[in-house]
Amino acid sequence: MKSVYIHIPFCQSICSYCDFSKFYYREDWVKEYLKHLEIEVDTYYQYDPVYTIYIGGGTPSVLSYDELKQLFSIIDKFDLREVQEFTFECNIENITEEKARFLIEHGVTRISIGVETFLDKYLGFLNRHHKKSEVKEKIEMLKRIGFSNINVDLIYAVPNETLEELKFDLDSFLELDIPHISIYSLMIEPHTMLGVHHVEEISEDLDREMYEMIEQVLVSYGFIHYEISNFGKLGYFSKHNLVYWNNQEYYGFGLGASGYIDSIRYDNTKNFSEYIKGNYRKEFHSLSVNEMIENELILGFRKLDGISIQEFRLKYGIDISEHAMIKQLLKEGKLVIEDGYIKIEKSCVYISNQILCQLIGEKYE
Repeated sequence: MKSVYIHIPFCQSICSYCDFSKFYYREDWVKEYLKHLEIEVDTYYQYDPVYTIYIGGGTPSVLSYDELKQLFSIIDKFDLREVQEFTFECNIENITEEKARFLIEHGVTRISIGVETFLDKYLGFLNRHHKKSEVKEKIEMLKRIGFSNINVDLIYAVPNETLEELKFDLDSFLELDIPHISIYSLMIEPHTMLGVHHVEEISEDLDREMYEMIEQVLVSYGFIHYEISNFGKLGYFSKHNLVYWNNQEYYGFGLGASGYIDSIRYDNTKNFSEYIKGNYRKEFHSLSVNEMIENELILGFRKLDGISIQEFRLKYGIDISEHAMIKQLLKEGKLVIEDGYIKIEKSCVYISNQILCQLIGEKYE
């Protein structure tokens, strides 16, 4: 079974921090894009049964009702008989009850919403356009029509943000009574509006203090910290994202999408003009066994439970706990072994990127 990611690059407005492939919504562009999305799916989909689907962006919910119908006629090309999770990303300002009912009637089981913050001054800074009352109203609507699996995104470490303001946001998110929260420290990327204006990130010390506060608060409310940036109630972990972290194969369709099929990682073009010329794929890379193992470690150690030593041995024929770099990290206390799993020691989770960088370039075969 494979998973499927589909990218919808259109937005009603452009967030100041967003580094994904995106454009302002235009009806004629959407029409042309969906036509080529269908051709891309027809060209590359190998009729595998689908395990999970994720429609991301951009802002998929910016599509009109008729455009959603066209998108889902493309989705009907997949073998959906065994789908375990179907996620659709939304923005508060353009998810309507009509669209939400369409989604649930067409198999969507999980909604992911970019809330980011409830503080007006930071909403303006991030170029977001919703109010706290509107978020509560829309989430109650989603629950009323049948969605129980709802994720909201939280952005923290905004310049000048205080711990008290972050606590306000956390309390506001908890009031929503949803089972999953994804957290993201604000990264200033070069080609975003914030990057162009040379906005500086907050200090690493404050960033760490905020991260640890978030974990403490969410865990105290029954959330399980199961991946570096993700917290979920039991039974509500993101199955689609776990496909990535378990280094399993998935299709990526649409502008700027990436995929991993038959031991080949590929990236689609981010150039809209090239995409609508039919030049969908830009880069292919056939992975060596050593690269597969490296990816398995880097992705697997993002999970708080880590990597099963036995499953790793069955998959690759090696005992990863005996590798020199892994033994060094175990000796340093950055990694630990518990119940047959090897994982990043809890107090080192915040510096996980530094630990993962030590795994790159090693010989594992």
